[in-house]
Amino acid sequence: MAITITFPSVDKCASIGREKDTVIADMDGTLLRGRSSFPYFALVAFEVGGVLRLLTLLLSSPLAGLLYYFVSESAGIQVLIFATFAGMKVSDVESVARAVLPKFYSEDLHPESWKVFSSCGKRCVLTANPRVMVEAFLKDFLGADLVLGTEIESYKGRATGFVKKPGVLVGKNKADALTKAFGESKPEIGLGDRHTDFPFLALCKEGYIVPPKPEVKAVTTSKLPKPIIFHDGRLVQKPTPLMSLLILLWIPIGFILACLRIAAGSLLPMPLVYYAFWALGVRVIIKGTPPPPVNKSNNKSGVLFICSHRTLLDPIFLSTALGRPIPAVTYSVSRLSEIISPIKTVRLNRDRDLDASMIKKLLQEGDLAICPEGTTCREPFLLRFSALFAELTDELVPVAMVNKMSMFHGTTARGWKGMDPFYFFMNPSPAYEVTFLNKLPYELTCNAGKSSHEVANYIQRVIAATLSYECTSFTRKDKYRALAGNDGIVVEKPKIKKSIMGC
Repeated sequence: MAITITFPSVDKCASIGREKDTVIADMDGTLLRGRSSFPYFALVAFEVGGVLRLLTLLLSSPLAGLLYYFVSESAGIQVLIFATFAGMKVSDVESVARAVLPKFYSEDLHPESWKVFSSCGKRCVLTANPRVMVEAFLKDFLGADLVLGTEIESYKGRATGFVKKPGVLVGKNKADALTKAFGESKPEIGLGDRHTDFPFLALCKEGYIVPPKPEVKAVTTSKLPKPIIFHDGRLVQKPTPLMSLLILLWIPIGFILACLRIAAGSLLPMPLVYYAFWALGVRVIIKGTPPPPVNKSNNKSGVLFICSHRTLLDPIFLSTALGRPIPAVTYSVSRLSEIISPIKTVRLNRDRDLDASMIKKLLQEGDLAICPEGTTCREPFLLRFSALFAELTDELVPVAMVNKMSMFHGTTARGWKGMDPFYFFMNPSPAYEVTFLNKLPYELTCNAGKSSHEVANYIQRVIAATLSYECTSFTRKDKYRALAGNDGIVVEKPKIKKSIMGC
């Protein structure tokens, strides 16, 4: 039976004194400004299935649109679900929902609906989107108590591409799901944005419609109950259908360009790399005064550059800015990254102590760079990692690193880190800004009586202030556990000894 009731717009809903009320809200077009869920399906498709899965989704989107607008919402959404999820590991989808989607969802929150939603004591979201895609964001960052969404079918841990009964939650299915969850009790507020939301809005004491207003500004992330600090994923921009098409068209060109840029950085003498990068569209911006090379005849220790971490390419761009190769001490670097690196890398593992004599020898030979992730110096390994160097030399130069990308992020916690350099150089015109800060004065060094921890934390604060960052107590381990479910260690495979016969 058709619902003929009309509902007022959401700006007519009072948000004061709602602490004991329950709100039921739709997602696309209601909590979010955008009415299309395609970009979020595209994010899952690309992050889990790669280029071919994104292409499959894009090619199926015209069919999904025709079914959505001329047959039924349910049929159109089912096409998107099948094209995106079929064959995927459910655990991979959950990982993307936890590490990638929250940033993009949070940047599209509707201010009027969020004002009402956040003012209520109990919050429920009723959406046609697969629950596995949206639940992590809604519960962890918007404080939702209950998420009712479309349930996907799976077999042996992999999604089949089909949905469980009663099907996609639109129209009557939304109303039935609400009745099943709340029984005879009526929620105080219902928020929707289209006529297929009317059935569940009619079950609420007050129903409101969120009119389409593309020009409305999204809620700032500072107003979220929980800030989004950790983010993963390769794509910089939200992949709308047009942006997805541009990405797919650019990737073949970008990969060839990335190979040329990597070859230039690996094969050319370091003094020429700066000019080669500029010729190939890679901008290297140098600020501050780079220190001159160490004079070995004076038996003076080399300069230790302590850089903020952006990508695995930090020490390479430091070397490019200085015009000379600077060895780097790091860990958790893939074997491919070591092979293509134009500088010497010393890889350290967490399961063995730092070799002070080896580091001291490197500093006696010349300059050295470290780029500890997080730069918080609170995790035991990072504390030893940064503090040890502070004890070995007084020649400490903090370096603030900033990179700019328009299409792909050059780092990942979930994916294979060997592809990080390629993704960074696949951007049309990537940039690295290297800011050399003042060398630490003698009175702030270990030889002047400061503890190594004090020196390390001072360097952290100086770099953070330069970049306008806020220092946190989160560690590298916290980041990887939140984004990838591990400690972020690249485990070296044991070498297999071959017999004399080669068997």
